[in-house]
Amino acid sequence: MKVLVTGGAGFVGSHIAEQLLEQGHHVVTLDALDSYYDPAIKRRNLQRCSDAGGEHFTFVEGSITDERTVRETIAGHDVDVIYHKAAQAGVRKSVENPRKPHRINTTGLITVLQAAADHGVDRLVNASSSSVYGDAASLPYEEDDRLRPRSPYAVTKLMGEHYCRVWHDIYDVPTVSLRYFTVYGPRMRPNMAITNFTARCLEGEPMEIYGDGCQSRDFTHIDDVVDANLALLETDAADGEVLNIGSGDNITIVDLAEHIAEATDSEFALEYTAPATADARHTHADVSKARASIDYEPSVSIREGVSSFVDWYRRNREWYEPLVSQS
Repeated sequence: MKVLVTGGAGFVGSHIAEQLLEQGHHVVTLDALDSYYDPAIKRRNLQRCSDAGGEHFTFVEGSITDERTVRETIAGHDVDVIYHKAAQAGVRKSVENPRKPHRINTTGLITVLQAAADHGVDRLVNASSSSVYGDAASLPYEEDDRLRPRSPYAVTKLMGEHYCRVWHDIYDVPTVSLRYFTVYGPRMRPNMAITNFTARCLEGEPMEIYGDGCQSRDFTHIDDVVDANLALLETDAADGEVLNIGSGDNITIVDLAEHIAEATDSEFALEYTAPATADARHTHADVSKARASIDYEPSVSIREGVSSFVDWYRRNREWYEPLVSQS
């Protein structure tokens, strides 16, 4: 099968691409190598894909906002399925600059959807986010709960879900939107809490916590996220739907920090700072819909996943060297 992974040089996209290549599929990655975080990290992700796929892997450097590039990539490689992972990430960054996530996450998605419709792709799997819930009235979050996004980033993700549904209903593009709950694991972005806490512990520095640390998150291991995506490669069981992809559990940030300190054999030292603007207080996924439709079953607990990440980080500290050396 010929698969396009937009944003395939990023954390989630590169893991999906690598697994597809190992299964023998032909994969095209389209990525702008944006400097939101060090592009050297993204190039390392691409190298892993190249090593896994050889001639079955193609990288196209370009933006999903460039209609010509998108169309030529989809048509020129006769793409069957699209995993749309390209996005301007970051709740806090979107508060500072709301125009950029709108341009990439909304206008860029429409560009991909329209090209997919014109080419007749078999399915588009869209990356959404738990941030669309905002602060829901109760936990865990169910897909039909009230949605009240609290940041420009979250608004773009909710708009993306609606656009995918419309293209499914009107333009005959089978689409599925996956609401990710704080994905983590090897090669994750350097500006995420688990990466940051691990680096600080190993450098003998206190972990910086926004707010009081009692806020909680449903952290989802990358292996579970990849499994959910690959389950959608051929089945139409979730076409037109939105699915929560989480661990089904949550942990407070203070407890997370304590576990990372234990895993790194470091002193448990915290440094508190002002709460982050527009962040939800708690997240927790109800994954029963995904379980029923695609047999999704999260398999990695937060404690297991954090321990394995710390082990990986110790062996691969050079992965983040460009940023660690600047801090």
